[in-house]
Amino acid sequence: MANIISHGNAFFAPKGSYFEGNVKIDGNFVVPPRTHFWGRLVVAGNLELGARSSVALDVICKSAIIGSQVRIKGPLVATGDVTLLDHAVVFSVKTDGKVIIRPGVHVGDVTTSDAIIVHGKIKSGKLTGKTMKVLGN
Repeated sequence: MANIISHGNAFFAPKGSYFEGNVKIDGNFVVPPRTHFWGRLVVAGNLELGARSSVALDVICKSAIIGSQVRIKGPLVATGDVTLLDHAVVFSVKTDGKVIIRPGVHVGDVTTSDAIIVHGKIKSGKLTGKTMKVLGN
């Protein structure tokens, strides 16, 4: 179990950390690569989840940048923008903000009241948004 470092409204997980239970952060959370959460991750602010990290259950946050090759085994629920970087694997996404999906992403259903922008080839469930844009192949 790791100690979280706080700096004002921003919280940082130390490099190489893992968290056994559920984690709740009252602010923004920056997570370095290869950090593992074996429970639920709830972030009151913005989440930056580093490459090759994993979350065993769901993620709830304001907005999210999900790093490349991250695995989230439960739904990701946000109120703002969500970006899924290359080769991330996410159970599903539900948000009110814009969703950007990069090449190689595997995602279940994506639901938003804003735009969905897909860059390149992805695997997904149903994509539901106000507008849909596919760039490249």
